[in-house]
Amino acid sequence: MAVMQQIQAEVEKYPLVLFMKGTPQYPMCGFSSRAVQALMAAGAVALRTVNVLEEPEIRANLPRFSNLPTFPQLFINGELIGGCDIVLELFESGELKRIVEEASQP
Repeated sequence: MAVMQQIQAEVEKYPLVLFMKGTPQYPMCGFSSRAVQALMAAGAVALRTVNVLEEPEIRANLPRFSNLPTFPQLFINGELIGGCDIVLELFESGELKRIVEEASQP
């Protein structure tokens, strides 16, 4: 299952990975847009994004990989954090900034 290995490689290679619909500049759904805005506001400059609309294999298999059926999906240091609702909760509590800062340190 090459696509599962590709997903695993993405989340292991980059400290901050957001699988989303669209791109940060052109999000294709409101949830992806809000998640990107929260991450940027929290200082996530080294954010790696994967547009699942351009990667149908990833879009089809990521829910099996993460056991989360919706998009966007945020992974930090290889660990699934959650979708838009979790990202916004973490942002509002101030936790997202701390997590992003820790993940961004070498």
